[in-house]
Amino acid sequence: MKVLVIDIGGTNVKLLATGQKTPRCFPSGPTLTPRRMVAEVKQLAADWNYHAVAIGYPGVVKRGRVVEEPRNLGPGWVAFNFKAAFGLPVRVINDAAMQALGSYHGGLLLFLGLGTGLGSALVAEGVAIPMELAHLSYKFGTYENYVGLTGLKRQGRKEWRKHIVDVTRRLITALHPDEVVLGGGTAKELGNLPRGCRMGDNTNAFLGGFRLWENTERKRKQAP
Repeated sequence: MKVLVIDIGGTNVKLLATGQKTPRCFPSGPTLTPRRMVAEVKQLAADWNYHAVAIGYPGVVKRGRVVEEPRNLGPGWVAFNFKAAFGLPVRVINDAAMQALGSYHGGLLLFLGLGTGLGSALVAEGVAIPMELAHLSYKFGTYENYVGLTGLKRQGRKEWRKHIVDVTRRLITALHPDEVVLGGGTAKELGNLPRGCRMGDNTNAFLGGFRLWENTERKRKQAP
């Protein structure tokens, strides 16, 4: 099966299909609706061949359905029918969970996506478990206020990094992961990584999307 993977971020939408080597992208932002996203993806991937779609969505997804509108994009995502819009089978997963799945090597993995906001997910035994840690209380705001992009701009790189080290330490203490991956667009600003962490690669989001369909196909074939 050839799969088109779509990674929706607060700044850009990136896509890659099975057999292709170079991702393509276009700007997202607060005016991006799901209908416009689908139209732009279809146009940008018109010369690619694919039979199914995997979408990494920057918000809450339950049982493959978007259940909350995104904070950094336009409206209309909760009720949108992606399968009908693409005319193909579609699987939707939280964007951090998709990148976490692509970063997974074994054991219990904690993934933190440092970008416009803060993405977070666990992967256990090959199963991605999305989490919404970004808006939990932290100091005088939330985790996202301190380690997201606005926190980096407000505090400067040095203070921002101190908070990432502190947040990472707290989560390691609470969750006891075998490894921690720091990904996202601003992870490169960290310099030296906090102890016990490794740097992620944003291209792992595409691998996670491919794995999402591989896991689905495997379960289907194993079903009695």
